[in-house]
Amino acid sequence: MRIKAYRIIAAMILMFGLALNVSFSQIYSDDVHHDKADFAWPEGIKMALSLTFDDARLSQADKGIPLLDKYGVKATFYISPASMQKRLDIWKEAVSNGHDIGNHSLYHPCSGNFPWARDRALENYTLEKMRAELDSANKLIEQLLGIQAVSFAYPCGQTFVGRGLNARSYIPVVASLFETGRGWLDEGPNDPAFCDMAQLTGMELDGKSFEQILGLIEGAKSRGQWLILAGHEMDEQGPQTSYLETIEAICKYAADPANGIWIDNVHNIASYINERRGISYPKHQEGLNLLPELPY
Repeated sequence: MRIKAYRIIAAMILMFGLALNVSFSQIYSDDVHHDKADFAWPEGIKMALSLTFDDARLSQADKGIPLLDKYGVKATFYISPASMQKRLDIWKEAVSNGHDIGNHSLYHPCSGNFPWARDRALENYTLEKMRAELDSANKLIEQLLGIQAVSFAYPCGQTFVGRGLNARSYIPVVASLFETGRGWLDEGPNDPAFCDMAQLTGMELDGKSFEQILGLIEGAKSRGQWLILAGHEMDEQGPQTSYLETIEAICKYAADPANGIWIDNVHNIASYINERRGISYPKHQEGLNLLPELPY
């Protein structure tokens, strides 16, 4: 009898442990109830949406920017200065049209686990080397475009330098240099009342149909969040490509006031959120309009 009682108690403990695991484990499904963000968007706005693109790819300048301009949508482009110079006039025009040009480093350092990144492996970087590279990229952007980059995107979405016991996060470096830092291949939108501006989540736009993206939009809208979509090429097809058809459908959908979407570049939305949260970035104010015209 005593053995049977022990077995019953053990089973109860196991069931209780499993219940705790279910309760506290990560739940990403959009059909699970989530509390709405405790944040006040402008009147009539239910969520914010930013389109972002990395690397200053030629297709962005040749096909993507003209499409966005057709609908008056302002995006954020995280550029590598060397690539940008191949279409410099177009990038200058993009700045004039209200697009946000961000820093994406000079050499796109990623983990050396990617063979193509072995000669610029993050494992071989230090915080000082990273700061120097980001500062140099900022100076080149200012020299070429006449602006100060306040947005940053982590190459490969990786935020470390060094290895093992010497590994360090370079998020604090980004926080000291930029208004925002965006990730890559993240699993959810940003809560405007809570998110860390130096670690904004970026969800993949590449390879997605509008129907797939619409699910992300509706999920973010139901919770009052800020959805940042991240892509690379802007074309009809191809690898690592955000489809023009999908982008155009997003622009059209966001343009309908009934949908309650504020679609704008990262800098403009981040500035609004920071204003509401009572946060300022004095180091960025010289020569910049941190509080652009807002939809209210």
